[in-house]
Amino acid sequence: MNATTAAPRSAAPRSAAGPSGTDLHLDLPATGSRRSALMTALREAIRSGRLAPGTRLPPYRTLAADLGIARNTAADAYAELVAEGWLTARQGSGTAVAERAEPVAANRARRSSLPPRPTHDLRQGRPDASAFPRTAWLAAGRRALTAAPNEAFGPGDPQGRRELREALADHLARARGVRTGPDRIVVCSGFAHALRLLFDGPGAVLPARGRGPLAVEGYGLPFHRGLLAAAGVTTVPLPLDEHGARVGALADQREVRTALLTPAHQFPTGGPLHAGRRAAVVDWARGRGGLVLEDDYDGEFRYDRQPVGAVQGLDPERVVYLGTASKSLSPALRLGWMVLPDHLVDRVVAAKGEREGWASALDQLTLAEFIDSGGYDRHVRRMRRRYRERRDRLVDALAERAPHVEVTGIAAGLHAVLRLAPGTERSVLRTAAGRGLALDGLADFRHPLLAPEAMPAVDGLVVGYATPPDHAYPAAVDALCAVLPSPL
Repeated sequence: MNATTAAPRSAAPRSAAGPSGTDLHLDLPATGSRRSALMTALREAIRSGRLAPGTRLPPYRTLAADLGIARNTAADAYAELVAEGWLTARQGSGTAVAERAEPVAANRARRSSLPPRPTHDLRQGRPDASAFPRTAWLAAGRRALTAAPNEAFGPGDPQGRRELREALADHLARARGVRTGPDRIVVCSGFAHALRLLFDGPGAVLPARGRGPLAVEGYGLPFHRGLLAAAGVTTVPLPLDEHGARVGALADQREVRTALLTPAHQFPTGGPLHAGRRAAVVDWARGRGGLVLEDDYDGEFRYDRQPVGAVQGLDPERVVYLGTASKSLSPALRLGWMVLPDHLVDRVVAAKGEREGWASALDQLTLAEFIDSGGYDRHVRRMRRRYRERRDRLVDALAERAPHVEVTGIAAGLHAVLRLAPGTERSVLRTAAGRGLALDGLADFRHPLLAPEAMPAVDGLVVGYATPPDHAYPAAVDALCAVLPSPL
């Protein structure tokens, strides 16, 4: 019997306002003593850990009414469990689970099975979680909720809240050179969600069948390649050099009609796509009747060069622009956006479904207000300064303690690439793991089909200098320097 839903069978009539107290779900058998059944159910809930020590129980009158049992029965059950030590009762404080109750063993086992948290974390792709602008975000949320129309609290629009799409259209045009209006933007829950909408499932906008393979950069996230492979999409790697992806190779791939690139800051090797190649890949898409998918994952963070605008600005009908708040604010927000060619908007909205099931409308309203009020720009500028200081500290430490290690890809972004001597990458990673230092190896990002003759493999580390909080960063840099191999 569910105490939150069961109709009373033998309780006294409730007052007009109903009984007060918290809800408590208990399953009681239909037959047998009500007092014994209630005591058994409460003991099991405490023993299993579902009712943790210190949990306050509803008053016995409320519980009796919810379960449809006599008040005296509930009162007697509480009293006996207090006497047995399962519960405690104090005048004015009500009845609660006794503090001596043991936590559930299954929970202990589940906690112990989790991988230990590293002492130092320099993995890529993670902004400093401690730097999330909590006060400014809370203030923006309050303003957004105060101004929100009533319909904002109903079923969501799968294209995303109009307020956010308008704010994004203005911001992206100003900060990234994107040519769009709010009607070309579809809100999603992040880059992976965007890929699934485009390629995965029966409603995929760009299904694998009939589209041919997808060209990707020779180094990129294995997670994205795995997601595409699970959707039946074959990926073809493009070699890289100091000017980014060698997009001229697309001319020889006659079946390829779509290319996924990181033009502002190649991930993970660093550096922007050369201007001539930016124009060339757009020309290729026009001639092939294809698309360029532009992953602008950290375009806000640049340090030693002028900002590189979005490729989408060269041809909004041939480029799908993909952005998120994961690096600039937090991956916990689960907010991203797609700026689409006009002919794809309705198809992407249809792929999402009739109602928004992914991105919270309240978070969308808050982000819109955060952008419109200038809070987003202020936060990005502040983090740009902080991350640049961290990058400089890393470069200075390596120059002093490991001058033989080449550092690349540092003009923008949240990570650096450390080039290592051949054959040393795996041993460095093993040593780092043994000392509680979490790092990413460059080899893990290499496409398995990228031929050595097209682009020789190199040993290296991808160091996320944005990941630790400020107080932990110096020790993390020291730990990194300590595991680097000596010069040969």
